[in-house]
Amino acid sequence: MNDSTTTTRVWLITGCSSGFGRALATAALSRGERVVATARRVAALHSLAARFPETCRVLALDVTNCAQVRTVVSQAASLFGRLDIVVNNAGYGAVGAFEELSEEQIARNFDTNFFGALEVIRAALPILRAQGSGHLVNISAAAAISNYAGFSIYGATKWALEGVSESLAAELKPHGIKVTIVQPGPFRTDFIGRSLEHAKSHIADYDRTSGKFLSFLKTMDGKQPGDPDKAAEAIIAAIESETPPLRLVLGKYANDKLRRKLADAERERAAWEHVGLATEFTSAS
Repeated sequence: MNDSTTTTRVWLITGCSSGFGRALATAALSRGERVVATARRVAALHSLAARFPETCRVLALDVTNCAQVRTVVSQAASLFGRLDIVVNNAGYGAVGAFEELSEEQIARNFDTNFFGALEVIRAALPILRAQGSGHLVNISAAAAISNYAGFSIYGATKWALEGVSESLAAELKPHGIKVTIVQPGPFRTDFIGRSLEHAKSHIADYDRTSGKFLSFLKTMDGKQPGDPDKAAEAIIAAIESETPPLRLVLGKYANDKLRRKLADAERERAAWEHVGLATEFTSAS
């Protein structure tokens, strides 16, 4: 019997101190499931553990610490005897024109958003393969549908994660392991207020592009239309589906954006089809 179909599934969620991670952990625990909630600073998770003392375990985790990742994933599986759902939610935004961002800022954003998620997956896969079941949930962003001026690096980390996720979905399907990428639009989390790093330098030439985008983000903070609790329920519904989606697009904004992106991509492809098709060898060659 596959225990991952019961109400006692075991979740490992990174970045649970707030936002989607916290909402998802709370939703799963409220359903009677077991959750290993992680964050760099576990003090933010004490109230969650106190509310669900039998089913919630809290572990400190910095996803950029590879040795700690391996230890925590192993501990998570041992605490409840298995591991069914692994959610890569830990991450933060980096905003600023590409030329304004420092080398250190770029590397750190990739280390957390991309390489950190890869290390969690790498540590979890032997456990999930041995079970013959599991579900990887990787939190992406609307910036991976189409990116913005000012989000070059943040969007790139999410595009990279999505690329790996697509390959993983094909590699892991025979082993009973599923993969879902979550693409949320603007949700009312503290992403803009607390989880957004700004470029250290300022180049006035970019005020009309990345600068304009940053101003837009500031006006949106606290007014985002998305409800994180409803997002958590949507993610759970996808996980429980017999045919979970590879991509789960959350919110009207992201759905509208994807619809426009696909239409624009098809128009551009069709307009340049004659050029692209002419690049093959002719039948006489």
